[in-house]
Amino acid sequence: MTAATKIRARPFPTLALEMLAAQACGGPVCGVDEAGRGPLAGPVVAGAVILDPGRVPEGIDDSKALTLAMRERLEGEIKETAVAWGVGYASVDEIEELNILHAAGLAMCRAIEAMAVRPSVALVDGNYRFKLPCEVTTVVGGDGLSLSIAAASILAKTARDRTMIELDGVYPGYGFASHKGYHAPAHMEGLRLLGVSPVHRRAWAPVRALLEA
Repeated sequence: MTAATKIRARPFPTLALEMLAAQACGGPVCGVDEAGRGPLAGPVVAGAVILDPGRVPEGIDDSKALTLAMRERLEGEIKETAVAWGVGYASVDEIEELNILHAAGLAMCRAIEAMAVRPSVALVDGNYRFKLPCEVTTVVGGDGLSLSIAAASILAKTARDRTMIELDGVYPGYGFASHKGYHAPAHMEGLRLLGVSPVHRRAWAPVRALLEA
């Protein structure tokens, strides 16, 4: 079977969960997702999106299932057609102070607060019920089930990737533009040669090991 004829192993995300939540709450429903929990460096970034059911860009899916070109195209289309959208950041210092889980929640709060329309309910990817500025419904595997969550994952991913490319110019030698701060051989070699930068997460084991060496 060729790549062109390969059968998709899972269905595409839909607005079914959004419709159920909107019927229950009687107000706008957004999807929320984050990018950057795992890397050794850089912020954690969250996206929040209320889609217009009549103007959903074609091809929205979990950001991890999309190419760079597809994410960049969809980012613009989502921002242009959505009822409202927002992106929020939590810094490395906030990650150190709060821990990564609560920093991700802070980024989600900021994403929702940045929206032009305040949602009544947030569909949040995962199983942790963050304290957000609206009601929360958790959806395990939500970025593959909910179009709103998938759209939020795209905004979070593209925003964070741009930030890491910018940080590559400020702190050259680590390869942030290529691996986006994740644990990669080039990243570890940069850490070994250059030491720990101000945007590295010092509590992460590989970074902490270098600091303690």
